[in-house]
Amino acid sequence: MPSLDADWRQPVTGGVEAAVMTALLSDAPGKADSLRVGTVPRPSPGAGQVRLKVAVAGLNFPDALIIEDRYQIRPPRPFSPGIEVAGIVDEVGEGVDAALVDQRAVAFVPYGGIAEYVVADVHLTAPIAAGLDDAIAASLVVTYGTVWHALADRARLQPGEKMLVTGASGGVGQAAVLLGKALGAVVVAAASSAEKAEAARALGADEAFVYPAEGGDKASLTKLFKEQAGDRLFDVVCDPVGGLYGTAALRALAWGGRQLVLGFAAGLPEYAANIVLLKSADVVGVSWGETVGRVPGLFAQHMSALFGLMEGGRLAPPAPRVVPLEQAADRIAAMANRQAVGKTVVAIDQRA
Repeated sequence: MPSLDADWRQPVTGGVEAAVMTALLSDAPGKADSLRVGTVPRPSPGAGQVRLKVAVAGLNFPDALIIEDRYQIRPPRPFSPGIEVAGIVDEVGEGVDAALVDQRAVAFVPYGGIAEYVVADVHLTAPIAAGLDDAIAASLVVTYGTVWHALADRARLQPGEKMLVTGASGGVGQAAVLLGKALGAVVVAAASSAEKAEAARALGADEAFVYPAEGGDKASLTKLFKEQAGDRLFDVVCDPVGGLYGTAALRALAWGGRQLVLGFAAGLPEYAANIVLLKSADVVGVSWGETVGRVPGLFAQHMSALFGLMEGGRLAPPAPRVVPLEQAADRIAAMANRQAVGKTVVAIDQRA
């Protein structure tokens, strides 16, 4: 994860007007309706950090968790959710090349992104490819960065392998469908409605099917997943949903298959050790944020790979939904209730 050592709310020196910024704020643990738009001190970068003037901030499921104190970090309040941003570097801290000032960049931060300014560790920033707009760039950071790491690094997905994607119409699910196809996999998408399944097909999924929105039971879900796999079970399962869906998907893995654990939107799954053993399967944790935080330079490599796929025409993510700051809380609520389709970004700078 990004460093939490610095005071992310430290104000700059100067007049009152120069020292504050507008942000979406969490004052106490609660759901999205507890958030408000207000002002807080503008942060200053510490050693090894840069400050960005935020153009857009992407929304992700952790934004719904962190405001309820259900995430792995609990920032001091008031704080802003938001872990991925695109903007312009406007100030650098000690030890950082001043040539970065005025450059467009994306950044991964522990929180604070839904604000006019945010500070980021320099090794968790990357230049935005020329010709790529801020909304698309911001929307690639967490979801596509996570899925790229999952498929390329953790699963070592090979051309021709068969992959199941649960929650295929959500942000991570869409990224998995698109990146799976970019890497040459046969992609089978699973979603909770016919509309969502059709959206996955439109992205390029080779097949798509509907599972019960409430999960049903393990036996019926297992039967459904195996039926949809047909005569060839799945080499890879990309699972951001968890719960009974993740439990059942494991049983639809082929021998030597890899189940990627990316999230728990439907709760924690239960993995049967005997199934893992008999299938010689791997249940693979995907902690992208922790990984790029521990390995300097990896974040920039991942972003460069994604931008390169886009420039080469192998990746064409759908344009994200862009909403103003005043609608950010409503969109976080929709995401928490599993009602969101696709990616949403918040325009902080109204010119974005």
